[in-house]
Amino acid sequence: MSRLVLIILALLLPPLAVFFKRGIMPVFWLNLLLTLIFFIPGMVHALWVVTKYKG
Repeated sequence: MSRLVLIILALLLPPLAVFFKRGIMPVFWLNLLLTLIFFIPGMVHALWVVTKYKG
């Protein structure tokens, strides 16, 4: 999936962007928890995951 599409998804639906980038890994569950607690930390974490991990 394109990096630009993942960044847009990270802004709109953070857990979905992390899922597409990393799959069902602990980082996905952490992002889901952050998003459920408050949306902004989940969004920042998703942006970090999308930009940090390659492939």
